[in-house]
Amino acid sequence: MLVKQVTKAVIPAAGWGTRFFPMTKAQPKEMLPVVDKPVIQYVVEEAVASGCDDILIITGRNKRAIEDHFDSSLELEYHLTQSGDQKLLLENKQLSELADIHFIRQKEQRGLGDAILYAEHHCGDEPFAVLLGDTICVPHAGQKPCTAQMSDAYTGYTQPIIVVEPVAMEKIRDYGIIAGDRIDDTHYRITDIVEKPEPEDAPSNLGAIGRYLLTPEIFDLLKETKPGKKGEIQLTDALRKFQASIGLVTACTRYDIGDKPGWMKSNLELTLKHSVFGPILREGLLKGGQCEF
Repeated sequence: MLVKQVTKAVIPAAGWGTRFFPMTKAQPKEMLPVVDKPVIQYVVEEAVASGCDDILIITGRNKRAIEDHFDSSLELEYHLTQSGDQKLLLENKQLSELADIHFIRQKEQRGLGDAILYAEHHCGDEPFAVLLGDTICVPHAGQKPCTAQMSDAYTGYTQPIIVVEPVAMEKIRDYGIIAGDRIDDTHYRITDIVEKPEPEDAPSNLGAIGRYLLTPEIFDLLKETKPGKKGEIQLTDALRKFQASIGLVTACTRYDIGDKPGWMKSNLELTLKHSVFGPILREGLLKGGQCEF
């Protein structure tokens, strides 16, 4: 059977970001900087590096900054041209030409499942990747980006792919947790997935981390899914109805930007790994006698 290449990506980015208040009162949480660029730029770059050149970002109220970030800016280009800053001019041009990026607003905050329903007409009958806009996945040395690893797994199994990883016991209630049969060291045949269970009720410690590769059947399943807590349609509830899906443990390090501690930790770790800023940060911390690395 000929497997369609995955070229479409959907990035839900419509949440309020209340856990970051007051930082997110006037800016989207997806625009919070990690090292030297906003979170959502990492996500878009992952999709593009994985062969997805057609991207739909689902936004909400007060999210216009995301559109502006990926748009061209004649005023900025004119200023950079006049100042002769060719390096920044090129960087700005590359950013605005990353991919064919579309935007649509989720009119009400009705959950991740409802947000993905907005992608139905855009994706049509094609498989598509879903990348949450507040999660950065950095591939291990020599490995493909996370979304490319999902695409490879989809080619092999031709079933929906859910990226999972072991999560700490105290964090289980923050994730969709899978039950399933182990195929090998990195693949599981999923038999169930439970949204944010209590640790003692969880079927495993493998949690979905915000990367999915879905087939068009998900749209009908979402339409059949009744709202749960807070009147939201949960993607997890629809995923439970799939006849078969695969859990994938990728060769990536995940950085969760879902709350302030996660954002701070991600900034520190990724800055320390940065070829330019890492040595500067180490030197500053060591001189201050505050910590050693």
